[in-house]
Amino acid sequence: MKRRHKEKSQHTRAYRQLLEALRQARERAGLKQEEVAEKLGTYASFVSKCESGERRLDVVELADLCRVYGVNLA
Repeated sequence: MKRRHKEKSQHTRAYRQLLEALRQARERAGLKQEEVAEKLGTYASFVSKCESGERRLDVVELADLCRVYGVNLA
C-alpha cells in the first residue's frame, strides 16, 4: 500500500491564497515592500520572502502585516 505524502501547510492552496491576499492588501494600501519593512523595523527581503512563501509567517507577524496594511486579521 502506497503512503500519501501530506503536503506541507506553507505549500497548500490555502496558504498560497493567504500570501496572495497579503500581497494584494499591501498593494491596495499603496505600499512598497521597502516601506512595509521600514514600518516593521525589518528588511525588504523579509517582506519579499513572506510574500513568496520562502519564509513561513507566524501569527504575530501576520497580525503586524495586517496592521500595517490597515486590514482586519479576521
